[in-house]
Amino acid sequence: MLHREKGRALYEINTRVWLGELSSRHSRQITLANVPPEEVERIADLGFDLVWLMGVWRVGEKSIEVARTHEGLQKEYRHVLPDYKGEDVIGSPYSVAEYDVAPFLGGMKGLVIFRNLLARKGVGLILDFVPNHTGVDHRWVTQRPEYYIQGDEGDLKREPGNYFKVKTAQGDKIIAHGRDPYFPGWTDTGQINVFHPGTRSGLQNVLTSMAGQCDGVRCDMAMLVLSDVFQRTWGERAVKGVEAPVKDEFWAKAIHAVREKHPRFLFIAEAYWGLEGKLQELGFDFTYDKTLYDRLRHGSASEIRAHLEAPRDHQCRNLRFLENHDEERAASAFSADRHRAAAVVAGTTPGLTLVHDGQLEGRKAKLPVQLRRRPNESVDAAIRDFYERLLHELKDPTYWRGKWQVLPVSAAWEGNPTWDNFIAYQWEAQGNGTRWVVVNFGPTQGQCYMKIDNRLLEGKKVELFDLLGSAQYLRDGSELLSKGLYLDMPSFGYHVFRVSVKG
Repeated sequence: MLHREKGRALYEINTRVWLGELSSRHSRQITLANVPPEEVERIADLGFDLVWLMGVWRVGEKSIEVARTHEGLQKEYRHVLPDYKGEDVIGSPYSVAEYDVAPFLGGMKGLVIFRNLLARKGVGLILDFVPNHTGVDHRWVTQRPEYYIQGDEGDLKREPGNYFKVKTAQGDKIIAHGRDPYFPGWTDTGQINVFHPGTRSGLQNVLTSMAGQCDGVRCDMAMLVLSDVFQRTWGERAVKGVEAPVKDEFWAKAIHAVREKHPRFLFIAEAYWGLEGKLQELGFDFTYDKTLYDRLRHGSASEIRAHLEAPRDHQCRNLRFLENHDEERAASAFSADRHRAAAVVAGTTPGLTLVHDGQLEGRKAKLPVQLRRRPNESVDAAIRDFYERLLHELKDPTYWRGKWQVLPVSAAWEGNPTWDNFIAYQWEAQGNGTRWVVVNFGPTQGQCYMKIDNRLLEGKKVELFDLLGSAQYLRDGSELLSKGLYLDMPSFGYHVFRVSVKG
């Protein structure tokens, strides 16, 4: 059995786009300092208890210029926003020049006001922390170039997209652009050297400061600063010229230091490559569950079941999602019926549920993060109604106080293979009842028996009420125990049953 640690739903907002749209809607400039309270009330009423403000930190002019002139990015801008203009491009939020809030968003005072507005509704604030790189405009680039991976003229000549030359307080330097080991450098960034003791001290100071400004951080590409990953990526460059390089795990010390002063501060890791468990061991509360996303999008029910049956002490620390600013919009990536079935699984399994701004309305255009506005899209009323019902159900304390367990499924009759398309599990919470969640995650009508193991049902009548639909059944408890619950469901059909025992 597994206890869901915290009943949390996280709402990701593209801050720069959101405030621009609020300004248009209210016919006045809206910043973090004067967000209408009803906007926060709407978010809280939907059931979100965390808001991730993506893109609040200041971006420098050099990084903005890179974003405006990058040929590949210009193609993306034109694709999603055919009428885009130069002023629509305001740089990547992950090319940070300084960890202070951009003035046009309301500055640091505005952040304090908005955080207080959230707190009055019981909603916590999550902000971005980017440990792997800074913007090319960051003051460290010119004042502390030793904090970065160093290159030479040969590197610049061979790999002009991976290195840049800059005048610094120590003379001309060649610095690597930030990157991961599988892709070229991000040309609006400088690669931090996480083995340099001064860099570590600087990053720790940033985290300590942020811990007083928000309730948690989403750590961008958190696995890139794991010591073994960083060593493999940069080899001898990671220690060249560094006096007394520090190779123990950055996250272990950093998280511990923050938690000494802020015990409830949340750490969320964007993580891939099977390194989620290691980051959890180092102290992260939640890590991206890209595996579940990929299996919901492209995989089968049996693959999803296998993932949900993985070590259960990690399940409640997974961040489940169908989209975020890096992925395609769910309404575009999934067919309509698969979208709903996937959302039920992602929302009702243990962990933290992430919903991206626009997902509830069925937006389909994936916006490059460098843009400050997005195209107009009509609201999909059906998908909005579905998400509102799902989020309402997830407010029930059963989903964080209860015990969670995958339930076995079997063939409804010999020779019927459709049972293998079913995913089933239950939540049990003393005093709050039971939920049985079952999804036919297959392309055809299917049948199965769902195994029930609850001796309290013996000799009782069991009422099943579908909280996301209209189905209502009365079943004999003894028969459920002996044979299981028979299910006959359409392709990508789902039930979230509230289970009540009668007499």
